[in-house]
Amino acid sequence: MIDLPGSDASARARAALDGDDTPLGSRTRWAAELLTAPEAPRDDDLSEHFVPVFLARHPQGFAATLEQWRGLGPFTVTEYQPVAHKSWVTLEGPSGTRSTLSLTLDSTGLIRVLHLGPEVVTPAVHGWDDLEAALEQPGVTWSALVTREEGGTTETLYAREADRPMPNGSSYKLYLMRALADAVASGSVRWDDEVTVTPALRSLPTGDMQELPDGARVSVRETAYKMIAMSDNTAADLIQDLLGRDAVERAVVEGGHSDPALLRPFLSSHEVFEIGWGAPGLRAEWVAADEDGRRRLLDRIAGPMTVRGSDLGATVHQLGLDWHMSAWDVARVLGALADDGTRDTSGAVEDILTAYPGVPVDAARWPRVVFKGGSCPGVMMFCWLLQDPDGVRYTLVLQQRADDQKLIGDGQFLRGMGGRVIGSGLLSGTSR
Repeated sequence: MIDLPGSDASARARAALDGDDTPLGSRTRWAAELLTAPEAPRDDDLSEHFVPVFLARHPQGFAATLEQWRGLGPFTVTEYQPVAHKSWVTLEGPSGTRSTLSLTLDSTGLIRVLHLGPEVVTPAVHGWDDLEAALEQPGVTWSALVTREEGGTTETLYAREADRPMPNGSSYKLYLMRALADAVASGSVRWDDEVTVTPALRSLPTGDMQELPDGARVSVRETAYKMIAMSDNTAADLIQDLLGRDAVERAVVEGGHSDPALLRPFLSSHEVFEIGWGAPGLRAEWVAADEDGRRRLLDRIAGPMTVRGSDLGATVHQLGLDWHMSAWDVARVLGALADDGTRDTSGAVEDILTAYPGVPVDAARWPRVVFKGGSCPGVMMFCWLLQDPDGVRYTLVLQQRADDQKLIGDGQFLRGMGGRVIGSGLLSGTSR
């Protein structure tokens, strides 16, 4: 597949990639081979591997992009990390420069995201001072919280500005999941009920449900799975429409948010996109309005979205166009959801919450992992609830915000730091 001279690390990475017969492994192996085949494939040869929207984003043909990537080789695989529907392959070029090939599968098993970029290096973490040193960056505000819970008692292992409300992007879907779990428990919603995709409820990626045709019907269970495991924005908006805004706002209170008014009215992703990057007058009106005025504004803009993904640019979290939660708020709703998963006799809540751990995790050390990430321009956050074999729970929350999106990046760094903390032994006090 790929020339792998030399190191044991390269041999192990090659063996891991070659030996992964899952759909993710097969697609990743094929994608890596694109960079080393004798000739770049034609776009006609690519269509069976990618979702149509991916190739449509490359009007000059994706083969042209591949040829640019191939020019950086020949490559050696030095690391392979598969996690649920995502994978990362570290490649080393002839000069020793390392790059990361990242891939995300669509729910259909086709490639939705394929990107080659410089490797993002995350420093080792042996103590909390190492975490602080890594996250302390000019122009970036951050917060962090690490807790241990056993026998109903919560111990704070580390906290940095954990009471400060921060924009969190898609972590708002945790409250939607809580409201849905309550509705199912009460019998007002069933997992096999269906939601219907309509133009007024179609949002922008992440996810793939926005590409379903008008009138498509999807079960509540599948929609909730996509909302959490794939952070599907249209799925979240469909769940919110099913439950009603009032029910989600009650879930915010019941989930222990320290200042529920920050999430009233509770915005859908569609509404954030439309106000944040639509007509400029909408942003000014949102900032000037009180809660009642904001609710009237939301009623007025209901309808098909006018904003496209290419319209997203300047950060808008400073205008209150995001979902603001402190690290403690995130930890509380994570814990409440974990309890929901334990109580739900159908197993659906647990299956949905634990479908995607966010980073490679030692399953023997952490048999239960609940994860959620969130991002918007200038916003990045990742949170984990990890439970050890003895039932002791640990929560890790990392949050970043900046006025300049370039300072935040695509999340690989913050996600990697979370992985470093989880793998360090700091949670259980065994760090070397």
